[in-house]
Amino acid sequence: MRFIGKILLTFALLLVLAIVLVYVLLQTRWAAGWVSRWISDNSEYRLSVEKLDHNWSTPGRVTLTNVIFGQKNQPEILNAGEVDLDLSWRQITDPYFFNHVVLANGRLNVNPSTNTLPFQANTLQLSKMALAGNTAGLDIQGQQINAGISPWQPKPNQLLGDKADFQLSASSLTVNGLPAENVLIQGNINNRNLTLSNFGGDLARGQLTGKATQAADGSWNIENLRLSNVRLQTSKTLSAFFDDFQTLPKVTIQRLDLIDARLQGTDWAFSDVDLSVQDLTLEKGDWQSDDGEITLNATDMIDGNLHIQDPIISLDLSPQGIAIKQATARWERSLLRTTGNWLRANKRLQLDELSVAGLEYTLPQNWKQLWLQALPAPLAEISISRFIANRNLIIDINPQFPFQITALDGLGSNLLLARNHQWGIWGGKLNLNASEATFNRNDVRRPSITLDANDSQVNISELSAFTKEGLLEATATVDQQPQRHFSVKMNGRAVPANELENWGWPHLALDGNANMQLNLQGQMPASVDYKPTLRGSLQVTGSNGQTVNQQMVNGLVSGAAPQ
Repeated sequence: MRFIGKILLTFALLLVLAIVLVYVLLQTRWAAGWVSRWISDNSEYRLSVEKLDHNWSTPGRVTLTNVIFGQKNQPEILNAGEVDLDLSWRQITDPYFFNHVVLANGRLNVNPSTNTLPFQANTLQLSKMALAGNTAGLDIQGQQINAGISPWQPKPNQLLGDKADFQLSASSLTVNGLPAENVLIQGNINNRNLTLSNFGGDLARGQLTGKATQAADGSWNIENLRLSNVRLQTSKTLSAFFDDFQTLPKVTIQRLDLIDARLQGTDWAFSDVDLSVQDLTLEKGDWQSDDGEITLNATDMIDGNLHIQDPIISLDLSPQGIAIKQATARWERSLLRTTGNWLRANKRLQLDELSVAGLEYTLPQNWKQLWLQALPAPLAEISISRFIANRNLIIDINPQFPFQITALDGLGSNLLLARNHQWGIWGGKLNLNASEATFNRNDVRRPSITLDANDSQVNISELSAFTKEGLLEATATVDQQPQRHFSVKMNGRAVPANELENWGWPHLALDGNANMQLNLQGQMPASVDYKPTLRGSLQVTGSNGQTVNQQMVNGLVSGAAPQ
């Protein structure tokens, strides 16, 4: 018996020695390299571990140093200075399940192609990690990230798994090119439904806070989002900046507040912007709302040559369209003010009243081309029930026919200024008058025009202006059909005999003042030279009784010598 006892004791001591030896060997670099090679050779993953450590003060924990892990022929998933694995009794039946996993001082790739991981844990913790990749349609880059996920049960293309609570903080986090600092995010995921119960950070030198959810179909519901003191700069043009929003999935905004923001891009800038949005859904470049509101005010809004100052806008949104409760702004030293509605059914902007006062505006050189361009899809019609203009200055510096109209006043009613996405005077009545004007070097006083328009014709019932000593009066009609047939009848009393020379009629062999009668017809189709269509007659009687009669055919004038 003593002999058997000695054998058993010796065997036990050898077993303990072997265990101790294996325990010691496993914590050597050689053992770490052997384990790495074995896993890399016998699985679809590649693993590199510099060293394995164990401390009896935390007997259930194994620490791995300088770990690189990833799928073969794929970018690495993990590169960490330290990985702590807390073991659990469950590993007896499920060796890839850990109680607690800590990834520290490294980088984690969150691309969907790298999210097929064999490990699970009750809790995954990140400590001073960097994140990079694309997930849930978002391009993410983060530094100095501390995070906790519980439970952590990743699935293919689902790094967080089906159900988990998480919390994350980062010194910097860039999402789709938009950088933020000192970020905090708390939330959970439940069967592809993501809830961000609280998120915030420093964004573009301002502050961001909010709460949002994302449904399984990728659509977002923003319960509240607040951005204050943002100073955002981008290299994009304004149109490209807004195009980015059209590529987003469906977004429902319950409440959005932008406070004291300054935004700047290529050839555009908005200063001191306050914006509030309630109950608005954006999807594929369109919007929907049952009972929404938008309010906006700013100091300056600049887009190229367009400079708007002190805009104040208040809108009510509904399924029927937009109610413009208030819209005022300063533009080119003028005060603009209007109210009205935009109707979704017929894409009609219907303004109750439009007031323009104190405008000093030089028309762009291509204003005629802009007039002929089709309006965007949401604007099929533009109507103004009442139009008021006071003390405005309009200038055109086009060298072919420059003009300037000073102290222009106007009054219009039921004006239809756009139809089928095309600018025009398609309906209504309008009266314009000014204190003085210059039309291609011809100075006149008290120019005035009165017109009314309908579907078929624009009728100019009164067109008059005083010259230095005389008076010009005219009537005209313009057809609303594409060929734009027109006719003009003008009388001049005691006006310069060559008053029409600067306006395109050949020089007359008369001096001094004269009386004249002009009858002219032609066509003005869009983007076509109208001069070859002109035909008519001019009779001019000088102060000495001399008379000139001339005819215009196909834009060319032939006439008799003075009689």
